[in-house]
Amino acid sequence: MLAIKNAVLVMRDHFIPDAVLLTEGGKIVDFGEMREFPIPEGCEVIDAEGLYVGPGFVDIHTHSDGRVFLQDEPEVACLHHLKHGTTTLLPALYFNMNTEMYVEKINFLREAMKKDACANIGGLYMEGPYLNPKFGCERESNPWRDGVNREKYAPIIDAAWDLARVWALAPERENILQFVLDVKAKNPGAVFTVAHSEASPQQIEALMPYGLKIGTHHTNATGDRVKYPECRGVCVDEAVNYNREIYAELICDSRGIHVDPYMLRLVRRIKGDDRIILISDAYACDGPIPPGYDGVDDINFDHAGEIAGSKLTLDIACRNMIKHTGASIVDVFKFASYNPAMAVGFCDRGEIAVGKRADLTFVDYKMGVHKVLLGGEVKA
Repeated sequence: MLAIKNAVLVMRDHFIPDAVLLTEGGKIVDFGEMREFPIPEGCEVIDAEGLYVGPGFVDIHTHSDGRVFLQDEPEVACLHHLKHGTTTLLPALYFNMNTEMYVEKINFLREAMKKDACANIGGLYMEGPYLNPKFGCERESNPWRDGVNREKYAPIIDAAWDLARVWALAPERENILQFVLDVKAKNPGAVFTVAHSEASPQQIEALMPYGLKIGTHHTNATGDRVKYPECRGVCVDEAVNYNREIYAELICDSRGIHVDPYMLRLVRRIKGDDRIILISDAYACDGPIPPGYDGVDDINFDHAGEIAGSKLTLDIACRNMIKHTGASIVDVFKFASYNPAMAVGFCDRGEIAVGKRADLTFVDYKMGVHKVLLGGEVKA
């Protein structure tokens, strides 16, 4: 048994200061305030020295560590995220791959997940294949511009069916419902997101009964329907904001470029704190920094000068969210741990509770990561 003492435990809606937490067999077995919670004899003891101890971060949408792609060098990228407190991540496979490449990378990651170095991979986030070809970095290399074709996509579903917790799609794509039904036939628990899309609210809402419950990188790569020249239309962002059931993914960079700080505050007010998910959307791209972005060091750009994801980890995203919105440490742990876990069906993690996985992140008041436990073992 392992005992963590002198911790400020970060719960879903409050702190427990001067606390002890016990783990055994990779699970949380008990916790409470030190003054009324004696540490059992024979325990291995870790002194948290007053640090905040919260659930490990759950990054449901990341491609990379900012330098190498997870589907190319998973051990390197997994360790980078683990050191920054992410104990569960979903490698995101982008739409710039054809059928054969998708299947190859899915099978490669399936094997990688068997390695200890990749123990924080919890499945896959399929950012494709059927997004709107108007949107996204590297869109000029999108091989899925033609119609939704079962012959082309079926091998991808067959390869990823049990690993793919999330399938991103553009609801406006013709015959997209057939794709959705084929995914659900293989994996009834699959979750869908609206992504790289200019769908109407009605097109989005039509897929909600089939499991569409997330807005991919909310307010990024979304269209703007203009019904009349002088009037703002409604599109993806408005549908995500309006529908209570849909979680909003947010990329929270230091300068508020992906999502303006005012927009972050607005989305938080509209969605409420239980429907916000912080993601890193880390990507690997070596395009030059375009004019007007001098000094930006946590965003990637492609060679066309388009924003190409980030270089973030979730600890930094949490720190930025605190800065931009005034959120508390309790709030950002919810955005980066509990909410994403619930959105994709990880019911065994994402919060400090008896019986949950002992995936824990020790942070200071600036969200600097000092220690990480994965399944009750110190990993970073």
